[in-house]
Amino acid sequence: MSIAFFDSGLGGLTVLHEAALRLPHEDFLFYADMLHVPYGNKTRQQVLGYVIEAADRIMQENVKALVVACNTGTSVAAAELRRRYPIPVIGMEPAVKPAVEMNGSSGRRVLVMATELTLGQSKYMELVSRVDDQGIVDSLPMPELVQYCEALNFDEDELGAYFRRKLAPFDLKQYGTLVLGCTHYPYYTELLKKILPDHIRIIDGGAGTVRRLEDVLSERGIEGGGSGQVRVMNSARDPRYNLKLLRALERLRTQS
Repeated sequence: MSIAFFDSGLGGLTVLHEAALRLPHEDFLFYADMLHVPYGNKTRQQVLGYVIEAADRIMQENVKALVVACNTGTSVAAAELRRRYPIPVIGMEPAVKPAVEMNGSSGRRVLVMATELTLGQSKYMELVSRVDDQGIVDSLPMPELVQYCEALNFDEDELGAYFRRKLAPFDLKQYGTLVLGCTHYPYYTELLKKILPDHIRIIDGGAGTVRRLEDVLSERGIEGGGSGQVRVMNSARDPRYNLKLLRALERLRTQS
């Protein structure tokens, strides 16, 4: 049986890649909802419908756990998915808590990059309210970045100019950690390292999500039984997009 990973597009491959490194004795299914990407500029009700439709399709496959490798999808739909399906559903959230813990004693601030819908959800606001008692977290919507990633656009000049423009209002000397709050964004980690001051650490929620997945597999006694095989699917049943997914996954593998 496979572990299914779901995202609106190819961003969730960053989480699957982390899982494949840590769980070599599992098989994986990645499902991209390319018909509706990006989610970040859709309404909550639209995204809920898209995620349920995709999950219903995924459940027709031989899967033993579902990872919603999408911060927006998690914030909108994870609770409903857990009510609907008998298998474990693992969600994601921006890595605000570890970022605050890293910066709590330094006096430096935390900047969270995410989609507009993620940043506007009560789940995110409650997370920040719960962990940020010093008021050091700032949020930055990056609505265009998913589209850049979906186009496999990694041009350093174009993307570098985009990041510098978005970061221009912030005094980066005040910040200690940048949180990548969308699974598409880690494709640009290396570029961001070139742009940001050396003292700023970059983190995302992928590693924590995979650790939670490991724990759940162990608790349920359903770990292992695979060989690292990865299968990809998309909501349009478009073989060309599947090839794009495999190219994006290979890019992550060569960067590791």
